[in-house]
Amino acid sequence: MHIHATTSTVNKQKPWKVILSATIGNALEWYDFIVYGFLAAALSRNFFPQDDPKAAILLTTLSVGIGFVARPLGAILLGIYADRVGRKPAMMLVIGLMFISTAMIAFAPTYAQAGIWATLLVACARLIQGFSAGGEFGTATSYLIECAPAHRRGFYGSWQMFAQASGALLSTIVGALLFQFYSQAEVDAWAWRLPFFLGLLIGPVGLYIRRHLHEADEFVQTKKQHVPFNVLWNQHLTDLFGATALSAAINVMSYVIITYLPLYAKQTLGMSQEDAFLALFIAVALRMVLIPLFGLLCDRRSRKSIMVWSLLLFVITIYPAYSYILDNPRFVPLLLVELWFAVLIAAAYAPSPTYLSEMFPPQVRATGLSISYNVAATIFGGFSLFFVTYIQQVTGSKFAPAHYSFFFFAIALLVLLTRRDNAADKNAAGSHPTTQSANAATDNHMTITST
Repeated sequence: MHIHATTSTVNKQKPWKVILSATIGNALEWYDFIVYGFLAAALSRNFFPQDDPKAAILLTTLSVGIGFVARPLGAILLGIYADRVGRKPAMMLVIGLMFISTAMIAFAPTYAQAGIWATLLVACARLIQGFSAGGEFGTATSYLIECAPAHRRGFYGSWQMFAQASGALLSTIVGALLFQFYSQAEVDAWAWRLPFFLGLLIGPVGLYIRRHLHEADEFVQTKKQHVPFNVLWNQHLTDLFGATALSAAINVMSYVIITYLPLYAKQTLGMSQEDAFLALFIAVALRMVLIPLFGLLCDRRSRKSIMVWSLLLFVITIYPAYSYILDNPRFVPLLLVELWFAVLIAAAYAPSPTYLSEMFPPQVRATGLSISYNVAATIFGGFSLFFVTYIQQVTGSKFAPAHYSFFFFAIALLVLLTRRDNAADKNAAGSHPTTQSANAATDNHMTITST
């Protein structure tokens, strides 16, 4: 009965609607966060005192991290809400909060107009944005995986990372156009608001789509089992640590390899922002094309093995790659390195939502996934711009991004190599859909009832 119920849910809702509804919030989240990073210099001049320019830029990169302070709290509260009340109401709440926080930044007065109150208003908006983002990935990914046919979970899950890439691509296009059509003085004066106004258009669309969703039958059946919150800590603590390490590597890819690039290219390589944005645009576009393809591949091969190879190649090549662009600070070398990184990031991104979600049973999936992903995003991702900038200023090392990234990629690789395979992942290649779903359901049931 469980297998038929899951199939009926998928048939009721068109696959494109399931995927779009589950990923649009993630796209908005990443658009907002990456745009904020791209506009770090302009925002520092608008919302922080300019007595010390270096301190101002440090405070701005720190404010990127402030948006992540509330993410663990959002992960816990919104994750529990999604596991006990429903994925749909949690997803509706999340995207509503995202819209409010974006509007607060878009219409915020500057430091010259309101003094410290302007700084506090932006900080408050970043906290709300972080709280809502804390529940987005875990809740939406849980919904997406639970609605997916058993033999297409990897493919469905990969669209969550496609959404992140689409948010990055849109923000890159907007950033490139902004600096193409407006001078730095115009951006500092008023044009910095335009990307946030554009972000406001996504919120109402997401709310409209998500209000017509139906819960997956896998969740509806397990919703009746009231699982205490401490089950997550008592039975899945090792999984939480492992998922956090993997999520840290994913977030470092996003924030150091992607978001930090324009600032790094300008301040360290001495390149123009236009060249940096163009290289990033091409690389992000390639990554978007590759992510669903790797998603299809991870339904035929082991999700774990694809992630292992990606991280291993990152560990081997990251220092030579940064050395190459430092010795050749020109557009073509930068583009070649970014294209290579795009392939590796796509290979790591695509399997990760499904692999991470399958580490937890449905009764605690949204909570476990939200906590692990957002603790990593908060500590190791959101503050990465601040840490890398600080390391570079203190040590003078131009390899600061490589140092930071290498550490987290190596830890994630070690976790994957030492971790027992997910049952669903082992059955992914060449397994009959019914058998895979049944095995996964059995494993989840045994995990809960063994308390």
